Amino acid sequence: MKTLLNIIWLILSGFWLFLGYLFAGLLLCITIIGIPFGVAAFRIGVYALWPFGYTTVERQDAGAPSCVGNVLWLVLAGWWLALAHIATGIALCLTIIGIPFGIANFKLIPVSLLPLGREIVRTDEPFAAR
Repeated sequence: MKTLLNIIWLILSGFWLFLGYLFAGLLLCITIIGIPFGVAAFRIGVYALWPFGYTTVERQDAGAPSCVGNVLWLVLAGWWLALAHIATGIALCLTIIGIPFGIANFKLIPVSLLPLGREIVRTDEPFAAR
């Protein structure tokens, strides 16, 4: 079922989200300071490409640089990305067929809001491996 949902997601919106995050990541990687943010945009893009069967967890080894980077990301980009995912998720949830895709958009909110210090993992992995 996850594969079917991922294929439909990829065709309807995942590919376009991926391209948007890829373009943003390339722009961010132009400067040395923006490289960590560009890498975060690439990770979000891959997660947005194929979201069903994956989730995000906080990394325990993320330190103060991740916190400072998340504050910068939140102020500069995170809040409007989260608002876009909220609006798209609500619009998708208006139809019964769109509910799983709306939920997938809601799953993208935490990682688009504060991406640094998070890791994308499969949902079927044992908890101890995280």
